[in-house]
Amino acid sequence: MSKRANGEGSITFYSSRNCYRGQLTIGIDEKGKAKRKSFYGKTKKEVKEKMDNYKLLNPIGAAAINEYTVATWFNYWMWNIKKRDIKPTTFARYESVYRTHIEGSEIANIPLYKLKLNNIQAYYNKLLDSGTPIATIKQINSKLKTCLDSAEKNNYIEKNYCKLVEIPTDTKDKKIEVFSMDQQKQFAEAVKGHKLELLFLTALCTGLRIGEISGLKWSDIDFDNHTLTVNRTVERVALFDKDGKRHYETIEQTPKTSNGFRTVPIVSYIFNSLLEHKVQQDAIKREIPNFNEYDLVFCDKKGYYLNPNSIGGAFHRIQNKMNIPKDEHIKFHGLRKTFATRLFEKGVPPKTVQTLLGHSDIEITLNIYTQVMENKKVEAINELESIF
Repeated sequence: MSKRANGEGSITFYSSRNCYRGQLTIGIDEKGKAKRKSFYGKTKKEVKEKMDNYKLLNPIGAAAINEYTVATWFNYWMWNIKKRDIKPTTFARYESVYRTHIEGSEIANIPLYKLKLNNIQAYYNKLLDSGTPIATIKQINSKLKTCLDSAEKNNYIEKNYCKLVEIPTDTKDKKIEVFSMDQQKQFAEAVKGHKLELLFLTALCTGLRIGEISGLKWSDIDFDNHTLTVNRTVERVALFDKDGKRHYETIEQTPKTSNGFRTVPIVSYIFNSLLEHKVQQDAIKREIPNFNEYDLVFCDKKGYYLNPNSIGGAFHRIQNKMNIPKDEHIKFHGLRKTFATRLFEKGVPPKTVQTLLGHSDIEITLNIYTQVMENKKVEAINELESIF
């Protein structure tokens, strides 16, 4: 009988139990010794079927445990395990972390089972010393930790050391990316006549994310109750073919969490403007026979999705028009924070703001609230001055 190949395991007659026993190497312990799993049956065929079923569900065998490096395991796991369970946008983030910070890095060629805490910590420390932002290192560790969780679950490593690394807290003062009340008024003036005027003002008055407002459809608007419902988000993402080649497409996705699905009231000015916009858009549809009927509220001249990157670029050009220095520009997301800020300034409870914004965690809402309250402290002191 020919010898079974590396990783296939062995099957022998087990006399003490009067049956056949098969063994597979399923992991490596902290001393580098093989950990084995046993399978029993009355015949070799029965044992082999049990072993084959196990390998089918756990495709990395003994050879892989010994041969896979951190990089090759991350790559295998990312494409063959993780990709099936996540959205294209999330997968693109994993692929980006792998390509820019795992592949070719100092930990890339370390055998998977030999990866230790000091290897990961030394790599992160070097990144810190070279000026890599703390937020980026946290992203790397988050993705690598998830990857190694799978390896630990399958007994390919003894421990996931990403859980033990020390990453410093970012102590830099975070820029408050919101418009002041005066800037908000300037912004409303600056966008007058702009082709995206209504899109910008709707975002400012509803707190919708750029992807949410790009995917807003007329069917999402309740004209009787003056509300809109967030049901989807639109993003331009990197998609990959079977050979791993990237191409970019604009796609619709559902919100990341259940909180993302939400209904938001529409203020009267925006509601009336949307009614006028619909009349104008319907007229355009009648004139253009090849108008694509995606039912989008905000679209290009032929009915296609607007590119979120183009929206962001237009937003920065408007801030140039407002004479805001470039280093003080806020991102489009800042309109969402501005919406929240105005609500907090009017005394709206954080829990209500959380619901309107669709935050999955109240802490995210409270971070904005805290920033707003920092500004209110100055006003409070001025009040004390007048009192005392």
